[in-house]
Amino acid sequence: MDSESVKKAIIRQVIMEANVQNSRHLVEKINETCFDKCIAKPGSSISNGEKTCATQCMEKYMAAWNLVNQTYMRRVQQEINSGTFSS
Repeated sequence: MDSESVKKAIIRQVIMEANVQNSRHLVEKINETCFDKCIAKPGSSISNGEKTCATQCMEKYMAAWNLVNQTYMRRVQQEINSGTFSS
């Protein structure tokens, strides 16, 4: 394996680990945000209203997360293309 192949393999591994960490962070934040907002009194079951609230909260949070992520990735790609991104 030449040094370029090793470099690419390391970059792929780092990207995969970052994606896993981002996914964990997203799930944690959704749980914190939506649970606190929608489940006022945790018990043995949740009401239909709480389920609806949690579902809508998660959908909105994911949509916002995706928008921020897409914007960030476009910015990184622009910087890479213009040569201002340092690796």
